[in-house]
Amino acid sequence: QVQLAESGGGSVQAGGSLRLSCVVSGYIRNNYCMGWFRQAPGKERVGVATIDSDGRPAYAASVKGRFTISRDKANGTVYLQMNSLKPEDSGMYYCVAGPYCDDIRRGYWGQGTQVAVTS
Repeated sequence: QVQLAESGGGSVQAGGSLRLSCVVSGYIRNNYCMGWFRQAPGKERVGVATIDSDGRPAYAASVKGRFTISRDKANGTVYLQMNSLKPEDSGMYYCVAGPYCDDIRRGYWGQGTQVAVTS
């Protein structure tokens, strides 16, 4: 059974940084795409960043230049470094793993970690 466990969320002032981690347990192929989504209260879940099996990242326009996604295949971990945080970055952040980056929503999901950015 595949499980994804996020950590690293918390409360930070605007302009600050957080680093989210997601550990994958259970069998999952190393060629899976990994990604992060976020969901603010009352809003839909939206993609933040993905990274494919070759390490190529893709970012939502709203976070490009501020967030960095990376992965450690040996340890089954994916990270999201978030810098210059803004209040609109607040929400529940979810880790996801799937065979295809462009269809990653159909993959495995974690339970989420909460991020709160105060102004």
